Amino acid sequence: MKVNKLKEKINRNQPVFGMFVSIPHPIMIELIGYAEFDFVIIDYEHASTNMETIEEMVRAAELVNITPLVRISKVDRNEILKVLDCGAQGIVIPHVQHKKQVEKAVHYAYYHPIGMRSLNSGRPGVFAKYSLNDYIAKANEEIMVVPMIESLEGIHESESILSSPYVSFVLEGAVDLSQSLSVPWETDHPEVQRHLEELYEVSKRCKVPYAIVSRNHHNHKKWAEKGTKIFVLGDERGTAFRAYMEKLADYQNLTGGLYESLYKENNT
Repeated sequence: MKVNKLKEKINRNQPVFGMFVSIPHPIMIELIGYAEFDFVIIDYEHASTNMETIEEMVRAAELVNITPLVRISKVDRNEILKVLDCGAQGIVIPHVQHKKQVEKAVHYAYYHPIGMRSLNSGRPGVFAKYSLNDYIAKANEEIMVVPMIESLEGIHESESILSSPYVSFVLEGAVDLSQSLSVPWETDHPEVQRHLEELYEVSKRCKVPYAIVSRNHHNHKKWAEKGTKIFVLGDERGTAFRAYMEKLADYQNLTGGLYESLYKENNT
C-alpha cells in the first residue's frame, strides 16, 4: 500500500488542491497530476465509466504521484471493495444523511480490526510480494473515508455523522444542498451559505477537516480566511470548457479587430 500523500499533507495542515474527474480516461489524470494538483476525485457517481477504466485512472495517478480518491455511487460492499482493490486510496460518499452510511462504508473499506473488507492479494497488496499482514495494517493507516454532506437532512445530522473517528475530512455539497433548500444552483444564496457555515462549525467541534468546492475567487477566499485548507477546484470538464470558450472568444475578438482595421484601410 502506497503512502497516502494527501493524508500526510492534511495532517501537516498544508493547503491541498484537488479536482473532480468525470472524463473516463487516464490521460485526464496525467494532465492534472503534471499540473501539480495534490489529488483527484474520480467520479463514479455521475460519470459513465467502469472498474477497468477506474483502475487505469488510479494507475495514472500513481504515475504522476497524486492521491486518487473515488466518489462512489452508493454505499455498497462490492462497489467499495472493487474501487479499493483497483488501488484507490479513499472513497468519497455522496449524499450522506446519517451516521449509519459512514459506519457501513468504514466496515466495507477497512480491514480487521476496524472493518471487514474482504481480503485480497491484488495490486494494492503488490500481489502478495510482501507480508499480507503488514499490508492490511498499512492499508488501514492510509485509507480515507470522506462523506459529502449535501442536503438539509445531512446538515441536521452532521454532528452525528462527523463523530465517526474514521472520517478523514468532510466535503460540502452546496449544489445539491441548494436544491434541498428549494433554490437549485443558487450556491451563494444566503440560506445555502448559512447551512454551510453550520456544517463548518460542526466540523470544527468534531475536529474533522473541512473541504470546499472553490466555485469562484470570492467563495475560495472566504473559506481560506476561515482556515480551510482542502480545496476542490471544480471538475475537469467545466475547467476545460471555460478555457476553450475564453480562448475562442479571445481569438474571435482579435480576428474581428483585424478585419475591422483592414476594412477601414480599404475604404479610406
